[in-house]
Amino acid sequence: MYRSYTCGELRAAYANSDVVLSGWVHKVRDKGFVVWVDLRDRYGITQLVFDQERTEAALLDSARELGRETVIQIKGKVIERASKNPNLPTGDIEVLVSELNILNPSLLPPFTIEDETDGGEDIRMKYRYLDIRRNPVKNNLIFRHQVTMEVRKYLSNEGFIEVETPYLIKSTPEGARDFLVPSRMNEGQFYALPQSPQTFKQLLMVGGMDKYFQIVKCFRDEDLRADRQPEFTQIDCEMAFVEQEDILNTFEGLTKHLLKEIKGVEAGDFPRMTYDEAMCLYGNDKPDIRFGMQFGELNEVAQHKDFNVFNSAELVVGIAVPGGATYTRKEIDKLIDWIKRPQVGAKGMVYVKCNEDGSYKSSVDKFYDQEDLAKWAEVTGAQKGDLICVLSGKTDETRAQLSVLRMELAEQLGLRKPDEFAPLWVIDFPLLELDEETGTYHAMHHPFTSPKPGQLELLEKDPGAVKANAYDLVLNGNEIGGGSIRIHDKEVQATMFKHLGFTPEEAREQFGFLMDAFQYGAPPHGGIAFGLDRLVAILGGQETIRDFIAFPKNNSGRDVMIDAPANIDGEQLKELHLKLDI
Repeated sequence: MYRSYTCGELRAAYANSDVVLSGWVHKVRDKGFVVWVDLRDRYGITQLVFDQERTEAALLDSARELGRETVIQIKGKVIERASKNPNLPTGDIEVLVSELNILNPSLLPPFTIEDETDGGEDIRMKYRYLDIRRNPVKNNLIFRHQVTMEVRKYLSNEGFIEVETPYLIKSTPEGARDFLVPSRMNEGQFYALPQSPQTFKQLLMVGGMDKYFQIVKCFRDEDLRADRQPEFTQIDCEMAFVEQEDILNTFEGLTKHLLKEIKGVEAGDFPRMTYDEAMCLYGNDKPDIRFGMQFGELNEVAQHKDFNVFNSAELVVGIAVPGGATYTRKEIDKLIDWIKRPQVGAKGMVYVKCNEDGSYKSSVDKFYDQEDLAKWAEVTGAQKGDLICVLSGKTDETRAQLSVLRMELAEQLGLRKPDEFAPLWVIDFPLLELDEETGTYHAMHHPFTSPKPGQLELLEKDPGAVKANAYDLVLNGNEIGGGSIRIHDKEVQATMFKHLGFTPEEAREQFGFLMDAFQYGAPPHGGIAFGLDRLVAILGGQETIRDFIAFPKNNSGRDVMIDAPANIDGEQLKELHLKLDI
């Protein structure tokens, strides 16, 4: 028996008990006549004591030689601590050690295994197995487990069945690049790793599994950032014989369940916002509604004077920054420099200070009088003491730039509070997006998304005007889930493929299996997929998903711990019928 108790379990009630503990040496404090050792495992820390009066000399000497992270087993008696530690759950007791066994010595770790470590991110990712011993990482992984358990509990209670779908599939166009796997047994042919189980879950609906879910790995070979990994985890779900309202109600219920069980937050009904409203009011389709600063479109009240910057713009739009009238000119200039960076791309910014006495001071006083500026304040909802920030230019670009500025200001003002949760549904997305370079349309979500009822005929007349029967669930400015009602009719699906530029032969080659299945009684169906990594991170009060993944990749898509991706030898290449020209 390696242990009778964990290192986080013992309390004062266990005094005089004989115990066996195992774990890692967290810290050694040698005072000469007494040695204290903090022993750590996943559950906590217990203080061990060796002293000259009660410990054999050889045992005391062995304790002094213990190195950090050495794995040991001890036997001893629980005693009350003379100097208690209120910051430690086990702080009322210590264990007087009578036997010490070294199970495995350790090299000196490259960084301290502490909550606040001296290790940078690169070194911690290289030694991720050591990083996992630290409480922040360990607790994040435990938190992720708790979330997934609650997901499984809720969906199982709602009648969903978890079904595994294949990882080695056919490459299909889903928006991102596929990771490809060469086939040894089928020369010159390749599997793809799934970007999602989309077609398989639709086939499960054809198969009569009317409520399906899966917590599943997905793979996309795309550019990386803090909230994106080449492999990620989805909560993938599908339901048959449903309309959009059924999906929204079911998965709003799941999200409310998680907020209550994981965070103790009772959420009311989620607001709903169309895609067009989100773009007009917030400049993006995943708005953070924990704070205000809604956009005010100023064309009507700003394009009547001789200020050509505004007069020549498609859109003049502003936001009211609460309390921003106290910004100094230096602080405002810093904001202007920030939005002029290439990452944002704005050419400049007009500002108006709303003074406490009711007057206005702007950077365009030469062109606009107090009455004009009062109308700007009315449109943007600015109050006394606020700052109005105004951008202008092409509609889509300007909205995107102001959206980025809005989020940056909210961050600076402390309005994006991680312990506040503001979910909403964004609905009525465009079905198709026009690629301005090629002049062709592509699916905004994926080619299996159904048009809104009654809009199928519009596909022929005005494809860009067609709305999708699609929806995104947004939480704190992040899309945590997205889905749609699917096309379940072969002819409608063929029409959709045609408008996406597929020839009948190409559609048949790529998706013939799905089209065939639709001929055998495919029910109306729809679903949603949550990004588990992102959902867990937001519930955990963070936005970087790497902190909640056991073995993440870095920003270059590399696993620096195992050094992957890596070269393979020539014999393997031959077996796979591949030749690399380097």
